[in-house]
Parts: sequence; C-alpha cells; structure tokens
Amino acid sequence: MNVPNTAPELFTWEFATDPYPAYAWLRENSPVHKTKLPSGVEAWLVTRYADARQALADTRLSKNPVHHSEDAHAKGKTGIPGERSANLMTHLLNIDPPDHTRLRRLVSKAFTPRRVAEFEPRVQELADRLIDRFAGTGEADLIHEFAFPLPIYAICDLLGVPREDQDDFRDWAGMMIRHGGGPRGGVARSVKKMRGYLAELIHRKRLDPGDDLISDLIRASDHGEHLTENEAAAMCFVLLFAGFETTINLIGNGTYALLRNPAQRSLLQDSIQRKDHRLLETGIEELLRFDGPVEMATWRYATQPLVIGGQRITQGEPVLVVLAAADRDPARFDEPATLDLSRTDNPHLGYGHGIHYCLGAPLARLEGRIALATLLTRLPDIQLAATPDELRWRGGLIMRGLRTLPIAFTPPQ
Repeated sequence: MNVPNTAPELFTWEFATDPYPAYAWLRENSPVHKTKLPSGVEAWLVTRYADARQALADTRLSKNPVHHSEDAHAKGKTGIPGERSANLMTHLLNIDPPDHTRLRRLVSKAFTPRRVAEFEPRVQELADRLIDRFAGTGEADLIHEFAFPLPIYAICDLLGVPREDQDDFRDWAGMMIRHGGGPRGGVARSVKKMRGYLAELIHRKRLDPGDDLISDLIRASDHGEHLTENEAAAMCFVLLFAGFETTINLIGNGTYALLRNPAQRSLLQDSIQRKDHRLLETGIEELLRFDGPVEMATWRYATQPLVIGGQRITQGEPVLVVLAAADRDPARFDEPATLDLSRTDNPHLGYGHGIHYCLGAPLARLEGRIALATLLTRLPDIQLAATPDELRWRGGLIMRGLRTLPIAFTPPQ
C-alpha cells in the first residue's frame, strides 16, 4: 500500500476505489480530521481504532440530528436520503436514550436470535434459486444477479411482505442503490413510496397478524408500551435500508477479496468441502474487517464540547467514525492490510460498537456465510471477469460497495 506523502484528496473516484492509503495517512498525521464533505457539510473524521471505539460509545455524541449546529438546509444533507420528508426519523439510527433504549428493547423482542436461526433454510433456498438462474451461462454480474436480490427478498420475507409485492421493493431498493451517492431526488421518491406501502402493510397486519417480523413488532410490548404505527414504519424502513445494502456489500466485497486472494479462497473452499465451517465463521469476521460493507458509522453530533484523540470538538459539530480506517489500524491489528481468514484476535468495528451496535448483524452474518459457501461450492472455479481498475465503486459516505462484479466460471454439468 502506497501511503501518500502529503494530505490526500478525499471523496474522489480514485479515493472511492481504494481509500485505504488515504486513511493510513490520516491515522498517522491527522487522526481526527476536519473536512468538507461533497454535500458541503463540514464534519470530523475519526480514523484510529482506539478513538473510534471511544467515539462510538461516547454519550456526548448524539445520534439525533436536532443537535447539528448547522441550519435546516444543512441538516437535510445528513442522514438517510428522504427519511425527513417521509416522516421516518424515529428509528434506532436517529435517537438517543431513553427513547433508544425503549425502542431497541421492543424491537429486540421481535428480532430474536431464534427467528434469525429459523430463517436459514429460506436464505439457502434463495441463494440456490438465484444461482440456478445464471449457472448455465458461465458468466454473471454477481452484484445485480446475486448479491443484490438475495438480501432484498430475504428481508422482505422476514418482514412479511407478500411475495407478489416484493419486486416493487426490489425496484425501490435499486433506485436507492443507484442514486445513493448522487442526486437525492430519486432516492427520496423511492423512500416515500416505501413509506406509504409500509404504513398500509402495518395497518393490515394489525387487523390480521401473521408469523412475521412486522406482526411481531406490532405485538411486542414492554411495561404496557407498544410501538406506534409511525415507529413501526420507521423501524421496518431502517431494517430494510440498513439490512439490504450492508449485506449486498458484504457479499460483493467479500467475494472480490477472495478472488484477489486465491490462497485464502482455496483454504476456505477446502474447509467448506470438508464440512468444517470454522474457517467460514472466522472468515466472515475477517472480510468484515478487511473491506467491510460500512465505511463510516452513521452521523453523530456533539452535544457539548469534548476531546477525541487530542482534538477539541465544538458543540453541534458532526462526527463521522471511519470504521474502514479503524479496522486497518496497525496499533490494533497485526498486518492489517493482509487478508487472513483464520484471524481470531479480531474485535473489528464492522457493525459498530456500544448501544448502537447493529441489531441486524446476526442476519447479515447468516446471509453472508450462506452466500459465500454456496457460491464457492456450486461455482468452484469462479474467477473475476474484469481487471480491478475496470471496476467502479458506488459513491457515498456511509456504505462501501461495488457497482458491478463481473464473474466467469465453468457451467455445472
């Protein structure tokens, strides 16, 4: 990795392709770094592992955009595109205790480990069905034909979206993916359509509940408290938004990393063939650390003056914790730029830390394990069908993922 000698230019297409040299420079020279984002908003970037863990758990950094010191116009440039206009702000990514504590406890009653574990056969069925569609051709775009539809259909099934409506969700999600780093108008329209559909679906399930996550969210109560319909809609929205794109990127980035590290990929294939899934378990964690699906944690705002990494942050200033930089910090990880699927000392921050640790992480891990194991088993000689410099990464702050991933393989007999 060639670390620049001078301050790197951030948020260019070159940076999006490989941000790690720039992050290495920031960790070494300006670990808590103030920058102007492409939107025009100024924010602090936290890049060292120890500082990142501190910031993720610091109660003086609020998730609520009301604490942003900028004017209303600038406030509209933070957070998830379209959530303000669609009245979807009351979800776990935007609130603090005690409201966060109440909502997370209610949602946790529905989003249980048992429900996730019971979902494994359905995820396996989806993975096989999607591969069946392109296996005979010997080539595919792994993002659009596999990594994208798998988590969309999975989260729709989990929530209880009827099968006949799931293609609408795929269209709305596709709009969010295509335009997430550019003009926000198309995203906002998709969010508004999704919001309207979810409100109607939640109303129907209140009258006729089923065995699905939305029905469980409606039934969940804590000391007599229930989710309001608006809270339930916002929670379903964030499960969709956070759930599908992180898993797309986990599958896409993970496959790409394996294709560029053939020795590690071979070890993983051999272990899967022997039905020894220990390397798959540690391997998913290493892929989350090495080139994870979430580049930066979602927005935080200082509610009072504080110091992070020796840098004074003023009340009202936004802070973005750069998970991708922290997870390659040599002060915490040995040989951080090396992919080692057997790495066990691996407390990565890929799904956050503290009270805002990703609620859907178990589902994303399950989908990632099944997707990679199925790909490597059914298409054992899978290869990259493009040079790395031909690939394009989606622009944007929070997520890190490929636009396309062309692959080639021998069609199964």
